[in-house]
Amino acid sequence: MESKSSYLNQKHKDLGAKMVLFGGWEMPLSYPIGTIKEHLACRNDAVVFDVSHLGTVRLESDTAYEVLQRSFTNDLGKISPGRAQYTHHLDNQGFVVDDIIVWWVDETRFDVMPNASNVSSVIGSIGGIEVTHLRSVLAIQGPNARTLLAKCFPQAASVERFHTKRMDFQGYEVVVAGTGYTGEDGVEIAVPNEIVDELFEAILSVGITPAGLGARDTLRLEAGLVLHGHELGPGITPYQANLGWVVALNKPDFIGKQALLNELKTGPARKLVGIKGESRAPMRSEMEVISNGEFIGTTTSGNYSPVLGHGIAMAFLPPDIEIDTQVTLRGAGREMQGAVCKLPFVKKHG
Repeated sequence: MESKSSYLNQKHKDLGAKMVLFGGWEMPLSYPIGTIKEHLACRNDAVVFDVSHLGTVRLESDTAYEVLQRSFTNDLGKISPGRAQYTHHLDNQGFVVDDIIVWWVDETRFDVMPNASNVSSVIGSIGGIEVTHLRSVLAIQGPNARTLLAKCFPQAASVERFHTKRMDFQGYEVVVAGTGYTGEDGVEIAVPNEIVDELFEAILSVGITPAGLGARDTLRLEAGLVLHGHELGPGITPYQANLGWVVALNKPDFIGKQALLNELKTGPARKLVGIKGESRAPMRSEMEVISNGEFIGTTTSGNYSPVLGHGIAMAFLPPDIEIDTQVTLRGAGREMQGAVCKLPFVKKHG
């Protein structure tokens, strides 16, 4: 299958970005300063990510609200137009097909944001029209994100956490949401492709650092944020991933509800926890977790934490596992020591 590319593809290459395939898209992994410096720039200042590879499915009808209520786990009744909500799309067994952000743009319009590889399955469930190809998405994240963005696009900088708003940029309508995937404050801007180059340049001009998907992954890992295909996917329920708060059991039937009710009767068979390493060596996914000589689980994500200065990982382990339990990780010809810990690894500031 031919890969897709962002409208900013050439701009990224001109900036010296290392490009990789991600979800069928050629996207920047890192820029010349490197992933660790990009990561720390997000934790301490502000960065901009091109996340145009994420999907957008638009529902715009009088029945859109009811369709989403039946299809997803969270309750739109908790919010209102002009807000955003994190939710899950399940199968009938209660396993997470995808995790999604819904932008409730106005009374009858919803922009549903699935992961890049799951657009077709989401459309198959809720209908709607894919508009991914009509827009780009820029995520401005970090403690100084709003202050710096206000210098070039003050309206966008004023959008509050988990709110959405339509506005004008150089004569084009853009949609801004106070969302992100780093554990830091910031906004994400869906902008028509015709004007994304100008907006990207304006963002860079006020001192916001471009960052690649490598830093976005280490940031979300430090913040204990799950990634589809790792901490979510076939065989994984929201409760196992510590995300029961996105399940609204008080609303009428939705896909997978009965399976979740059944799971609650006995309790989840495993739970997602953190593992902190004893050295700077990065932990990796799919490493065996050993405790007292016995295999107890497998890591789902792992890397080096630039903030903490040691390896970190997430893993599904027995539900009765205790914090500070000493474990050994084995995989790819390596063995390293660690201890079970609570998530997140780094406090979320967003």
